[in-house]
Amino acid sequence: MAPEAESNAQPEPADRNVAAAAEPISSPRWFLLLFAAFALGGLGVLLSALSGPFISDDFLYIHRNPYVQSLSLENLVAILDPTGPARFVTGNYAPVHMLVLAGQWGLFGRDVLGYHVFNIALHALNCALFVWLLLSSGISRRWALLGGAFFAFHPANVEAVAWIFQSKTALALSFSLAALLAHRSRPALGTTLFALAMLTKSAAIFALPMAAALTWARRGEVGGGTRHWIWIAGWVLVFALCTAAQIDSVLQVGLAPVPGHADVWIHLRTIAAIGTRYLVMAASSYGVSAFHEPAPVTSPLDPWWLAALPATALLAWRTVATLRARSEEAAYWIGAAAAFAPVSQVIPFYFAMADRYLYFILPGLIGGALLWGRELRPRVEAALAARKLAPRVREGLDDAARIAFVALILFFALHAAGRAGLWQREILLLVDSAENYPEGGTAHYVRAVRAIGEGEADQAMVELRRAVDRRSYHMVRPFHIDPWLAPLRKTPAFRNLVHDIAGMQIEYARERGFSTQLQLRGVAGAHFVRGEYGEAERVLERAIERGGPLTPALIEDLTTVRAKRAGQPQGEEDPGR
Repeated sequence: MAPEAESNAQPEPADRNVAAAAEPISSPRWFLLLFAAFALGGLGVLLSALSGPFISDDFLYIHRNPYVQSLSLENLVAILDPTGPARFVTGNYAPVHMLVLAGQWGLFGRDVLGYHVFNIALHALNCALFVWLLLSSGISRRWALLGGAFFAFHPANVEAVAWIFQSKTALALSFSLAALLAHRSRPALGTTLFALAMLTKSAAIFALPMAAALTWARRGEVGGGTRHWIWIAGWVLVFALCTAAQIDSVLQVGLAPVPGHADVWIHLRTIAAIGTRYLVMAASSYGVSAFHEPAPVTSPLDPWWLAALPATALLAWRTVATLRARSEEAAYWIGAAAAFAPVSQVIPFYFAMADRYLYFILPGLIGGALLWGRELRPRVEAALAARKLAPRVREGLDDAARIAFVALILFFALHAAGRAGLWQREILLLVDSAENYPEGGTAHYVRAVRAIGEGEADQAMVELRRAVDRRSYHMVRPFHIDPWLAPLRKTPAFRNLVHDIAGMQIEYARERGFSTQLQLRGVAGAHFVRGEYGEAERVLERAIERGGPLTPALIEDLTTVRAKRAGQPQGEEDPGR
């Protein structure tokens, strides 16, 4: 079959099996070249992020993680144990990610360049695997490559690749895509890869319904027999075990879901609006931002939620229609929906939106759109022929569509390169968030920093109070050691604010029954900030008695607290920081 005919035709199942075994998929050389091309493209687009420092959760996952920095036999057991203490460091059970971080720490230490290059390589691998998956679904090589490039250079993916600790996102997608590919001919390997994905990041759950839908579509083909359904049952078992471990970790660490909006209709409209935002962001990159803070949709006339009604109806219709027709297109729509479900705020959590959440949604949307387009193309050509347009004109329209798609990809690459520069300094990310969400907590914080620079201490305090009110104290920066807020530290208003925040932390810990070394260290730090040195000392003693990898650091903290209690001069840092 000629390349152009292959791209125009709708192959029968048998033809698709032939395509799946063709040279572009089976050739290691072709795959390596594709990976190298995406890696070079990624390095070019993300060049300005390569020097980006550890930011925010990077310190929690890597820079101050005792299990990552010393992979002894004891720490290895703690990482692998679903009920072990290592989960309290990051708040979730993700042993594969933590083991990868331990290997990276051994190789790179505090040198950020190695981590950034590693993430770019993972992203390039995902792009190559995605192209492979598109080809296996019968999409022509030309459009599969364009689909891979669309994913590779999408500006929303900058966060998932440039943020060091988000290697878990890219790694989980690598395992997920590989599992979907392996399930067709080596289902046992596919199940193993899915387990690794779930043990890296629970968002990999999208691969389970997608694999089931692909198996349904392939009935009577390779990858659609009874044996494959038995292995899908294995995927369900893996999901159940990993989810149970994850839920237990969340409950034990004390990171319970935040309460939803009291008005159920506002809550539902907000979910719908978030879905629309992701669709618009996926199609155009409009709305990408650092640290999203969308407000609840209180108005029934809000355009974001109203637009969700026809969009949801269209996608639901298409999913049902293609599922009934046993088309692989349905699997991609189902995969996108399954990737959105955990981050949709059906079960509310902090950080309601994030660019990085789109990383798992995009492959389903891209694949579904390409397969839908492949089905529509013969109909469009027939309609154009019925209007007696010359073949040359019809070919010109087809070329124009490809050129427009390539132009969009180039725009994405330029946009992504611009956003990569934000990761050179954390303040740039904060300013970007403030510009996109001027009423968010980050915006109030940024305005407070600006007010300090202008000598407006009172206005700075007003903004800081608004930041605390707008965002949970879990999301508030540690004000008492924040260098940008140093000019306010000696003012009574600032000390009262820090005192109140520490009190909220202590009360939350009391409600949740914090008991691990890491948790107790944070509680001791809150007491220290409030000047409650006796309480801080008692909490630290309890933490030391429990035993664990933080014992040496806790002993140092205890020495600091006792010295402070005895009236010896101390620095500004508190225990646990």
